[in-house]
Amino acid sequence: MAIEKVKEFFSEYGIEDRIKEFDVSSATVELAALALGCEPCRIAKSLSFMVDGRAILVVAAGDAKIDNPKYKARFGTKAKMLTPEETLELVGHAVGGVCPFGINEGVTVYLDESLKRFSSVFPACGSSNSAIELSVDELEKYSGCTAWVDVCKNWQT
Repeated sequence: MAIEKVKEFFSEYGIEDRIKEFDVSSATVELAALALGCEPCRIAKSLSFMVDGRAILVVAAGDAKIDNPKYKARFGTKAKMLTPEETLELVGHAVGGVCPFGINEGVTVYLDESLKRFSSVFPACGSSNSAIELSVDELEKYSGCTAWVDVCKNWQT
């Protein structure tokens, strides 16, 4: 199970006990916010795409949407999300629990600027009923992100 992979990943840093598991689904931004009792914008959603034949993850704030022109300018291709089957196979987590932790080799992680307005955010932990609260600095550290990107819209206030 993917959550076990994420727990093992976080055990290397001694923070696996910070993972929250719920009796209800947290598979969408709205459900995760309800389960956590936080604003949907603080959910760090992991979106999976194909770029140059390789899977990438863009982790963005819950209220952010991919801005196609910005995405194409950054990655040189149209934003096309992976199918649920491709996501599970290429990233290693099922849709609803996708996160940048304990992922398959070769997946590149990017963090979107939309996350920087928060002191902490809540990414999933490999299952459709889990999350962890991380500071943005911790998210950057543990995700192994390659770069911060600005590829989203609808989140600026």
